[in-house]
Amino acid sequence: MAFKLNTTLLTTILVPCLWGSTYIVFTQTLPVEHPLLVGALRALPAGLLLMALGPGLPPRDRLLPLAALGLANIGLFFALLFVSAARLPGGLAATVGSIQPLIVGLLAWPLLGRRPGRGQILAALAGLVGVALLVLDPHARPDAVGLLAGLASAASMATGTVLIERWGRMGSALALAAWQLTLGGLVLLPVALLVEGLPPAPTALNGLGLGYLVLIGTALAYWFWVRGITTLGSSVAFLGLLSPMVATLLGAVLLGQWLGGLQLLGIAVILGSTVAGMLLARRAGAAAATPRPRAA
Repeated sequence: MAFKLNTTLLTTILVPCLWGSTYIVFTQTLPVEHPLLVGALRALPAGLLLMALGPGLPPRDRLLPLAALGLANIGLFFALLFVSAARLPGGLAATVGSIQPLIVGLLAWPLLGRRPGRGQILAALAGLVGVALLVLDPHARPDAVGLLAGLASAASMATGTVLIERWGRMGSALALAAWQLTLGGLVLLPVALLVEGLPPAPTALNGLGLGYLVLIGTALAYWFWVRGITTLGSSVAFLGLLSPMVATLLGAVLLGQWLGGLQLLGIAVILGSTVAGMLLARRAGAAAATPRPRAA
């Protein structure tokens, strides 16, 4: 039993590391001028593969909410993520997206009636300060569209995450992941073809990069992530902070994308505020779930 738990923990730790490699794989092996199409071709095959493993087709009576979740968590998220990755260094793009847990905490107030505490609000403000430090480094010229796309991608997936809790589970974790990937890819594919047109003739390098993203970075990663959550609990969300660190390290070592002092400080502030906000949210959730003793 202990061996199984340790193996699950190790494979779950691997997931955000794989996601951190998405940025360098995309910019070095795939057509960066077609970010929407890359997002669609990453999501759709991975979703079909996961559906073939057991869940099958989504139920007809849940197609509308599943399509909304697929659009928020996959379609819009992947599109904006790759736009950001095409315009920013990988470490910067990944770090901007790491404020997603803080956005989840803020969205839970109007959508779930779960008011954030003062500490969570301060953590969110600190996260915004961290993003400002990334932008205001005088030695860096970050692309404004890339920054906005990164922030919007985090907001899109945060909205989908809160909606899942609001609407309740509509299937197993594996089924929900498979259906969202498939529906999100189906929504994004025609939009990508309409906006970006057909890509150039694919090369062997394109095939290797896309194959890695579909099989390893999406299908396998989602499988391990779902298994980690169901076995170890939701606390594995903290492991997601490894993604921007891996992206930053790969960009620095392989591409020479070294960051300035203010940017490094901004990364530290964002990661620290994210950890603090998530810890405070977990503490508030545990306090709310604890039954209060009755008055005599």
